[in-house]
Amino acid sequence: MTITTPRGTQTTPLVPAAPPPAPAEPSDTVTFSVDGIETTVPKGTLVIRAAEELGIQIPRFCDHPLLAPAGACRQCLVEVWAPGRDGNLAKMPKPQASCTLQATPGMQVKTQHTSPEADKAQHGVMELLLINHPLDCPVCDKGGECPLQNQAMSNGRAATRFVDVKRTFPKPIAVSTQVLLDRERCVLCQRCTRFSEEIAGDVWIDLQKRGAQQQIGTFDTEVLGFAGDVPVGASTLDTSGRPFASYFSGNTVQICPVGALTSAAYRFRSRPFDLVSVPSIAEHDANGSAIRVDHRRGVVLRRLAGDDPAVNQEWISDKDRFAFHWQSAPDRVTTPLVRRRLPDGTRGELEPCSWTEALDTAAAGLQAALGADGSGVGVLPGGRLTLEDAYAYAKLARVVLGTNDVDHRARPHSAEETAFLGHHVAGRTLQVTFGDLVAAPGVLCVAYEPEEEGGILFLRLRSSVVAGRTRVFSVAALASRGLERLDGTLLAAAPGTEPEVLDAIAAGARDALGETAEALAADGAVILVGERAATVPGALTAVLRLAERTGARVAWIPRRAGERGAIEAGTLPTLLPGGRPVADASARVDLAAVWGVDDLPATPGRSADEILAAAADGRLGALVVGGVDPADHADPALARAALDAVPFLVSLEVRRSEVTDRADVVLPVAPPVEKPGTFVTWEGRPRPFAQALTTTQLSDFRVLDRLADALGADLGLRSVADVHGELDQLGGWDGVRVDAPSTAPAEPPAVPPGHAVLATWHQLLDAGRLQDGEPYLAGTAKRSVARMSAATAAAAGLADGDEVAVSTDRGTVTAPVQVTDMADHVVWLPTNPRGGAVRDLLGAVGGTVVRLERVGRSDHPEVTAHAASGLTGEAAEAVAGVRVDEEERA
Repeated sequence: MTITTPRGTQTTPLVPAAPPPAPAEPSDTVTFSVDGIETTVPKGTLVIRAAEELGIQIPRFCDHPLLAPAGACRQCLVEVWAPGRDGNLAKMPKPQASCTLQATPGMQVKTQHTSPEADKAQHGVMELLLINHPLDCPVCDKGGECPLQNQAMSNGRAATRFVDVKRTFPKPIAVSTQVLLDRERCVLCQRCTRFSEEIAGDVWIDLQKRGAQQQIGTFDTEVLGFAGDVPVGASTLDTSGRPFASYFSGNTVQICPVGALTSAAYRFRSRPFDLVSVPSIAEHDANGSAIRVDHRRGVVLRRLAGDDPAVNQEWISDKDRFAFHWQSAPDRVTTPLVRRRLPDGTRGELEPCSWTEALDTAAAGLQAALGADGSGVGVLPGGRLTLEDAYAYAKLARVVLGTNDVDHRARPHSAEETAFLGHHVAGRTLQVTFGDLVAAPGVLCVAYEPEEEGGILFLRLRSSVVAGRTRVFSVAALASRGLERLDGTLLAAAPGTEPEVLDAIAAGARDALGETAEALAADGAVILVGERAATVPGALTAVLRLAERTGARVAWIPRRAGERGAIEAGTLPTLLPGGRPVADASARVDLAAVWGVDDLPATPGRSADEILAAAADGRLGALVVGGVDPADHADPALARAALDAVPFLVSLEVRRSEVTDRADVVLPVAPPVEKPGTFVTWEGRPRPFAQALTTTQLSDFRVLDRLADALGADLGLRSVADVHGELDQLGGWDGVRVDAPSTAPAEPPAVPPGHAVLATWHQLLDAGRLQDGEPYLAGTAKRSVARMSAATAAAAGLADGDEVAVSTDRGTVTAPVQVTDMADHVVWLPTNPRGGAVRDLLGAVGGTVVRLERVGRSDHPEVTAHAASGLTGEAAEAVAGVRVDEEERA
């Protein structure tokens, strides 16, 4: 519109006319328009989200759908017109950040596509962001997948007007052993700091200083305003002595919209456009997190989180992200191996051979074990298998070897757990899901640490706690750092007394017990019980009693990715596939019809511990072992004795191990990255994944099919489709289930002076074999300490920082004392830290009485030496090499 004024002729934009009165709409929705397109969205929807739903792109850096709005980068500015008090549309004086602006009725939004003002504002913001940004795209890890690159082209100027010297900083800063920070690339979007505070709850990185010097950096007690000299949570240290060790730090690398945060392991390894990406499923825990495998020339170079709102959203643990080198380790078994007999009858060394010779040798040895002496064969598949592989072991045991002596539980277990799994878990899929968990008003953890043993489940649970929907309670000997970040309530219980505490949870009880009962009685409450409950007599029985009393649902959460699928596949001595009881004649007839056999063994088999004991005593003729580490068992010495004593041993393995070193025949199998398959989550949710790398290696089920053929039987499992065809034909079991466990609690042990009861659980990062080959990840593992109460320490003559020897008749573990507010007469140790494995050195599980003895004062010089850089061992050398590379490039 053109108007004439005393100053001359001016052109002003036409003010949009007020919209006609809109019909009444539901109070929970809002109708407004974006670039002239009218849309109705739920009340509280951000403008940038509504634009996405309409297919309208608005540039942004700080915005992330799973993080709270921040408005930090200002790149998403839009022109906004909104009705005033008189009902007429009025233009907001300045462009608004669409990532923080909620839609209101009648609002009209113009993005850069229709508004020159918004387009100019976005160009201006981009110019400011690029003033100090380095021009190092060719060597930046983000180059080729960088939002800053893309938006500089689409929403930036063609040429820079900045002619001064750009700001520079020393680089990189080692935020941790695996995350490196290039500060000059940072655009201050604060995605990393918001993730660490809102999602993970680990304040290990934050915004520091002001003005032109404002930068992201590692924590600083003065800048971040912590009370005193020691940050909150400093008692949790990684191996470098750095506080706030985080299991989820790698997510900040992925969500960083520029190359400011990079992975030490991937740095300068490849360009994104050189990589082939394949969606897959993480193999480290029972969550089934979606991941993306990026590889080049047959080598996996990195793994990223996949987007799956139902399971892991867009997050994964550092273990899922970085621990993949074990699949291509130098000790990979790539050809079959056979141990031949020497002329004097002794066993020789393992020698490479053909598949035909290896299978024939294995078949001959197994056939001899099935002879007239009746010694038989035991099958130990391990808990890391896919559903397809576990099913093949279950079918091989029953159809070919004629035994129910099959058990995948390479960990402490019990008869009570066997009954619990058959009664409550097998065949009951999706009874409790991630969605149920985050909607639950109350969650009780029994023998379960969500952060250490659950990984991504901890983040999902914490999101619900932060939103104010969920209260968390835990029956444990102490409140872990993870429980504190869940604002959880501890129901203190010395190891072995958990059933007593669970039975005391009742309405009307005082203090935390009554609060727990009230929370569990609410609709949707959940009890999470971990695999460690198997070591406490009566715990699983008490859990079921509590669930019946309160109405809460029970979810069993194992640690390994293959545990739940193995149960469904039938690798328990009392269960057939689908949860069918071995002792039920109709269940056996049902299965025999699908498998095409006349009959199946009707006597329940022996558990894994009983199989090992029988092998050690000479009562078994052979073992078939798949992916089992003897150190994982409750008694590693018994496991090794069994492997040494059994007359014939067949091992199916990816890498050389203690089992392959003792085996008579070693059959190589493919790791997850080299085969298709399905993991089943703790929910019972199947998570299929595709083969990422081309290989000549075979899946376990294909090797077992060939082995059965060498034994004169047809397993009929030549492809994934064959396996799923049988599983679909079988379906679930709708008959009578295994009886619920009814185990009485054990009497608490006597604790003499100078002794304590051992409490222990796995930490997420430890000495597990699937973490081999990744020194950067190992650097962020928590430092091993012995936790005990002040009274327990004083009774043993110990003080905070002393070195304590925790011992049994089997051996000794030494660690620094950390006085903690926890149950008296209890000492806590991590189960499997590097150099201090509890089961191996002590021959003990939780509830064992151990001796405490002071051996000196711990100054930890190795921690002090590396605390400044945050790097240790190979990681320090590797990052030093990164710095050299960058200096050469400069």
